[in-house]
Amino acid sequence: MSTATTAVTGILGRKVGMTTIFDENGQAIPVTVIKAGPCYIVQRRTKEKDGYSAVQLGFEEIPERKVNKPMLGHFKKAGVKPCRFLEEFKIPPDAEVKVGDVVTVAIFQKGDKVKLTGTSKGRGFSGVMKRWGFGGYPDSHGSHFHRKPASHGPQGPQRVIPGARLPGHYGNETVTVRGLTVVDVIPEQNLLVIKGGVPGPNGGLVRIEKMTRK
Repeated sequence: MSTATTAVTGILGRKVGMTTIFDENGQAIPVTVIKAGPCYIVQRRTKEKDGYSAVQLGFEEIPERKVNKPMLGHFKKAGVKPCRFLEEFKIPPDAEVKVGDVVTVAIFQKGDKVKLTGTSKGRGFSGVMKRWGFGGYPDSHGSHFHRKPASHGPQGPQRVIPGARLPGHYGNETVTVRGLTVVDVIPEQNLLVIKGGVPGPNGGLVRIEKMTRK
């Protein structure tokens, strides 16, 4: 297996957690540490066959017994071990990459702007004060209502308007954050240090891509 470092602009990883580092001026910088890769190119999508150019990356090796037969054949055809996650990343049609290549955090450099996608923390069924930030009613002085949503809208039409901010399921959604900066890259430990917060809990899957447009 060879290492693909130029054409592929994205990688998969897991969020380790947040910490604080200091720059050369002593300024505190909140950062998120992500353990990213190594990822393996499992499939190559081409303009002629698939209508677009991309690579399918596999992340986090798992035992063969945890993969069904069709997927096991898919991995064996690529010559890589079965992976828990598969994601596609677009690449230029003339990119020189091949199935079996390894993608590591070395594709990133300090100062790169990246786009991160993760799944936000699930908070279950929540009321309007937690879910939407409503102020609520007074807590005392004779008030009979404290955390209710109040009126749902005008007298007519007599129905709940779509998009109304009501109690309901909160979190566990795909969230994308753009324009974060790579503060440090540690290839020996497969670590990326990103300035700011990243969606999801510690241990959650994160998709990291270089931003080609500002």
